[in-house]
Amino acid sequence: MKIRIGVGIGGASASTGALTELVTGLDDMGFDSLWLSEVLTGQVFDPVVGLAWAAASNPRLKIGTTMLLPGRNVVRLAKQLASLDVLSNGRLLVTLVPGLTYAPERDAIGLEPKRRGALIDEALPLLRRLWAGETLSYDGVAGSFRDVKLWPLPIQQPLEVWLGGTVPAALERCGRLSDGWLPSQCTPEEARAGRAVIEDVAARAGRTISPEHFGVSLGYARDPIDPQMAKVMTARRPRSVELTPVGLPALRAVIERFIGVGFSKFVVRPVVAPKSWRAELEALSAAVGDLQT
Repeated sequence: MKIRIGVGIGGASASTGALTELVTGLDDMGFDSLWLSEVLTGQVFDPVVGLAWAAASNPRLKIGTTMLLPGRNVVRLAKQLASLDVLSNGRLLVTLVPGLTYAPERDAIGLEPKRRGALIDEALPLLRRLWAGETLSYDGVAGSFRDVKLWPLPIQQPLEVWLGGTVPAALERCGRLSDGWLPSQCTPEEARAGRAVIEDVAARAGRTISPEHFGVSLGYARDPIDPQMAKVMTARRPRSVELTPVGLPALRAVIERFIGVGFSKFVVRPVVAPKSWRAELEALSAAVGDLQT
């Protein structure tokens, strides 16, 4: 099992300088990949734009995103991601997510949460067919178009798509449609149980998901979380504080627990933006870098 660790900005505020430090430092210190999350109302870059910049800045580093599918035009998204995969020479990693459910992010996405699952069910197969070079016509939940053929096609054939989410509907969808699973906000025990559900659904659908394609996105804190930050985190996700390891030894221990239940891909992201990303990466490398195999 190949253990790989990527680093994400997450919801922490981003800047050009921070992204430059990340791209350079991740490559220098042997981390697997750079990850940009899509939070429409957050102080973060658009992931397509940010990852295109990162790919042009470094010819080796893999680039990954947890990107919204709801609220996007399917054909435009297919073209954006295919173009990014070509421009990065096949280094793109994609996890699609339904988006956050709290205001103002909920409203900015443009589709109420209870309708997002149905959209993903229809949109993901359309993306795959467009990336395979089919000429498609479609009229349904995910939009309407006729006789569309995509160019360019992704270098990666197929361009793999992982899904996030831990609720029963998300697990079932992952088993039916995805190439991998990258949840957050769960314990190793919950992740193990979720994986069992996904693999069972996949088997019943006549599919298999590689055992190497199970990972987790982990927020962590370097220092104790202050009451104001805890209040904000809890308002957004009720369990976020209790599931956030505090200190790098605690982060390592959590990663080791996930490895123990069969997970091998990790995206670690500080919940508070570090003053120096270079220093943060050096500390992360010393704490967890040797776990990569």
